[in-house]
Order: sequence, then C-alpha cells, then structure tokens
Amino acid sequence: MKRLVLFLCAALSMLATQAQQISKEELLFLTPEWKGERFPDGRPKVPDNILKRMKLVTLEEAWAVLKGENYKHNYEDGWECINPDSVLVGRALTATFMPGRPDVQRVIDKKGHEQDGRIKSQNSWPIDMLVKGDVYVVDQFGAHEDGPTIGDNLGNSIYTKSGNGIVYDGAIRDIVGLKEIGSFTSFFRTYHPSHHLNDPNGELNTTLVGINKPTRIGHAMVLPGDVVLGRNGGVIFIPPHLAEKVVKTSEIVRLRDMFGHQRLREQKYTPGQIDSKWSDAIEKDFSQWLNQHIDKLPVPKDQIQEYLKTRTW
Repeated sequence: MKRLVLFLCAALSMLATQAQQISKEELLFLTPEWKGERFPDGRPKVPDNILKRMKLVTLEEAWAVLKGENYKHNYEDGWECINPDSVLVGRALTATFMPGRPDVQRVIDKKGHEQDGRIKSQNSWPIDMLVKGDVYVVDQFGAHEDGPTIGDNLGNSIYTKSGNGIVYDGAIRDIVGLKEIGSFTSFFRTYHPSHHLNDPNGELNTTLVGINKPTRIGHAMVLPGDVVLGRNGGVIFIPPHLAEKVVKTSEIVRLRDMFGHQRLREQKYTPGQIDSKWSDAIEKDFSQWLNQHIDKLPVPKDQIQEYLKTRTW
C-alpha cells in the first residue's frame, strides 16, 4: 500500500506541472542527436563519468569544440558567483519565469492545487523534480527588486536534491545563508534582499511558464539535459551529443600541453616547434611519452589507451 501511495503521489506531482512541462514526445523531437540514456520524461542523461571528466575542461576548450560544430550561442558571462574558484558541472533542468500575470497564475495554481493538493508556490515545483547531478537553470528575466525566488531555504533544498548549485538569470536573496552551503557553486545576476510575491489577487511578481522546456539564458539557448559547465565567471551549455567529444578533445589538449611544456623546460624543442604543427618526430616522441607516463597522467588510463590505438607511430 505504501508503494502505491508513493507512486500515486509521484504521478500527481507530474500532472501538476503538465501545464508548464514539455512532453516527452516534444523533448525527443528536439534532441534527436542524443542516442544515449534518458530520464523517464525524455531528458537526455549524459553519463556520470562524462560529467566527472568535464570538471577539468576549460571554457576555451568547450567553446572551440562547439564553435567547430556550428553551435555559436551556448555561452554566457557577466555573472556574480558563489564559490567562484570552484567548477559547476551537471545536467540542466530548466525553468522559465515571466513577469506575473494574474489570469495565467490562477489557472496554473488551480491545476496544481486540484490535481495533487499542492500548497507550495510555483517556484518550488521545478525544485521538487531535481535529482543528483542536475543543475537548476532558471530564466528569471533578469528580475531584480521583488524578483528573487531563491533564498537559503530553497538553496538548501536544491543542493540536497542535486548536489549542485544554480545558474539563475535574476536576483537571489539570503546570500549569506547560501554561501554557508559549502559546495553550492552558483552563477546569478544580482543580489537583492527583497523576495518575489505570487498572489494572483494581490502582489504578483513572477509566473512560472515552463519546466524542462527550451529556455534562454542571456544570449544562449538551453535545452533540458544540456551539460552545464560553469567556471571562471562564465557558463557554457553543451548539447548532450557533444559532451563526450568536448571531454575527449580537452583531455588530448591537456596531455599535449603537458608534454610540450615538459619538452620546452628540457629545451629539447624550440617554442616554434611546439607552437606550430608537430613534425612526425615530435608526434612519435609524444606517443612514447604517453606510454611511459600512462599511470601518472590526469586522464583515465583507458582513455589514453584508446587514443594511442588511433595513432600510427
């Protein structure tokens, strides 16, 4: 009986967000190039090992791969940060808010309250859906005064559910409390001590119009399931089908840089030789160096072995 009750609660929770949430069929339609595992709602689920390896990828490396694939609108900067020296990586769960509109707010509230007895405000609905490895990505239309929907209470809930922080295109509040959440690495636009109001019959600042739908963060389009990479003040959103390519390219660049820097310190090659296209002799030296140091390099051994299989020297 307990399992049945839990199942019904989960089902009703999904129904409550149907007015805002993209359908599985639509999400499959929008992400046809992803051939891997998906969440039950159709959101691409990039493997955990790719997310782990993504933490060492630089924004420059990711940006170069995406540009080469003709993805030119996936990066946004100009953020304020919590834990600016840390790296944020995870799968995007998106939410889109618009300036409050009473008639829309009423029907969305009514649908949620009637279908599962929700008494929570709409801004908590997407947070209830977060799972480990997610990053909550929110288009809050840059709202500042009376705009914040996230403070230390919801921040603790977000971190407990996802193990991650947020990318929030708007203002947050309770910043002291949010900074006390140790690994809540987050990117947001501004801080303001006010909070949003969501009474359709009184003060209404925001209305939730989309959960796990394509959304806009600054100059970037973000789809649910995109891999979020936030570091050094910038955030890039990597399409799921390109995540592995980004990681592998970064690892190769990292290894070649390590080899090149070592050989320059040893004065075996000149800067001109390392900065230009490598000769066959240098490439052969690099392959031998990989084999000699394979157990000590900051790239998984199996990935180095896979890379070496494709080389002819």
